[in-house]
Amino acid sequence: MRAVRYHGPKTPLRLEDVPAPEPGPGEVLVRVTAAGVCHTELHFLSGLLNLGVAPLTLGHEIVGCIERVGPGVDPKRVGERVILYYYVGCGSCRHCLRGDENLCDALTAEYGFISDGGFAEYVRVPASNAVPLPGHVTDDEAAPIGCGVTTAVHASRLAGIRLGDWVVVYGIGAVGFGLAQVARLQGARVIAVGRTEAKLRKALDLGAEFVVRATEGGAPAGAGAVARQIREITGGHGADVVFELVATRETMAESVQALAKRGRLVFVGYSEDHFQVHPIQLVIGEQIVTASVGNTLDELRLAVDLVATGRVKTVVDRALPLEKFQEGIDALAAGQLVGRAVLKP
Repeated sequence: MRAVRYHGPKTPLRLEDVPAPEPGPGEVLVRVTAAGVCHTELHFLSGLLNLGVAPLTLGHEIVGCIERVGPGVDPKRVGERVILYYYVGCGSCRHCLRGDENLCDALTAEYGFISDGGFAEYVRVPASNAVPLPGHVTDDEAAPIGCGVTTAVHASRLAGIRLGDWVVVYGIGAVGFGLAQVARLQGARVIAVGRTEAKLRKALDLGAEFVVRATEGGAPAGAGAVARQIREITGGHGADVVFELVATRETMAESVQALAKRGRLVFVGYSEDHFQVHPIQLVIGEQIVTASVGNTLDELRLAVDLVATGRVKTVVDRALPLEKFQEGIDALAAGQLVGRAVLKP
């Protein structure tokens, strides 16, 4: 089969022919029909995220059709359209026992991270990781659910959003679109911060109440300008929740300055930069700094339901054949995508 292969940091991805996997006991073989291109791929290529596994097929937003099943799996599942959960926990650590496989101490697989993912014609996963998709949700619409929407669901739960909270999504893009909608569903008033006019317009379409335009450095001219605009919008109160999806030195400083008393700063994105804050601010304001990674299997099921019922919309900028993967990577790196690029093996 064809697969887009990662060979280590600073090395271009390559489309290669590799052996197709075979399903083992309790597993299914999925023919991939759509796979979203996430910012995580750029972190792999830059070397910011290096898990020490190469060569590797990237891609963790995976939709497809079950083509074969291994021993112990109901053969009636053949032909089923599914979206894949990309974590496989050890099943015995305290996190797995609580259903938090995303925090597993000894993952047995993580598709697109340490195990071959969805930028290929086929992928093999445990049958329990294959979540059925409703027929009216198209493959392209479904692909961004696997990370773009599930990440939003998980992060919003950790943030403890309350009715009437001011929520800032700092870095509006595919995950940011999900966060804006999920926060709005929870009764929040949403402010989207971004650099691209088209992305900010889309955020307004999806339920953001206000937008703040940032420059390449993450803020308008003058340090603190984004924070000042957020405080003006909120009547001086500040943000009850800031979802930080950029995490550069500039955006982190703006996020901290925008935070209300008892505000929650939730890191979803990351960069080469380090976070710095004086503890006296956190103490006086009783502020909380936390972070969010991935999602649970239950949250994937919830995310599918949110999209299937029309409460959350995914945003796809373009669909590309697998051999044009580089176009999707380049457009993402250049900030040209409004939503996801989806590869179609």
